[in-house]
Amino acid sequence: AMALIPAGLPILPLGRGSNMLVPDAGFDGLVLDLSELSALDIEGYRVQAGAGVRMGKLAQACANHGLTGLEFMATVPGDVGGGIAMNAGAFGQQVSDTLAMIRIVDRTGRPADIPAGELSMRYRHTALPAGAIVLAAHFTLKPGDPQAIREAMRAMRAKRSDTQPLAWPNCGSVFKNPEGDHAARLVEAAGLKGYAVGGARISEVHANFIVNDGSASAADVLALIEHAQQEVKARFGVTLEPEVRIVRQP
Repeated sequence: AMALIPAGLPILPLGRGSNMLVPDAGFDGLVLDLSELSALDIEGYRVQAGAGVRMGKLAQACANHGLTGLEFMATVPGDVGGGIAMNAGAFGQQVSDTLAMIRIVDRTGRPADIPAGELSMRYRHTALPAGAIVLAAHFTLKPGDPQAIREAMRAMRAKRSDTQPLAWPNCGSVFKNPEGDHAARLVEAAGLKGYAVGGARISEVHANFIVNDGSASAADVLALIEHAQQEVKARFGVTLEPEVRIVRQP
């Protein structure tokens, strides 16, 4: 099907969109819904998951098989494809710790397998080939006690509920943590908790979240992001990089 897509047409692969900000005018191109890529296969310590598998579901399946290494995914509301694209992580774990290989497809429809070692993965970054779409991922996990793994996942979920504004619509962590610091600490220290633009405001619960009271536009959220960047830069000399994926009009 990829081979039938006109060469100049912009493509936006979409999983759950949980860490994405789409412009108010929409996206003038082809949006690919990857949710059908939901195959999940566990054999020994090897786990193969389609790009559309929910990370929470993958974490639960691994726990049931007594496999450890992906517990953090129980707290990440996204799909495997997005998790790979940004090397998602939490609670001291990240995708690159256990990822062995990915299968991609390029603009012409050619599939290819790429070992994780060739993806230059680092904190919240994966160097995917230009225009590549992730189809599936292979992980290599370690054995563990299923009860202990489930308990660790429960503890992570509880901590997340206690410290993040999950009752409000949001697009996840807004900024990447700068080396040796936390974005939330910097935004809070700049006095920005509760600061609002239109229907969007920096959460009083966690300063690295922007919540939507129901009337926020993408422009409101972008204005808040830029204001926080300016204030933190002016006060602390630190440039905050967005972790949320901002979809630019092609």
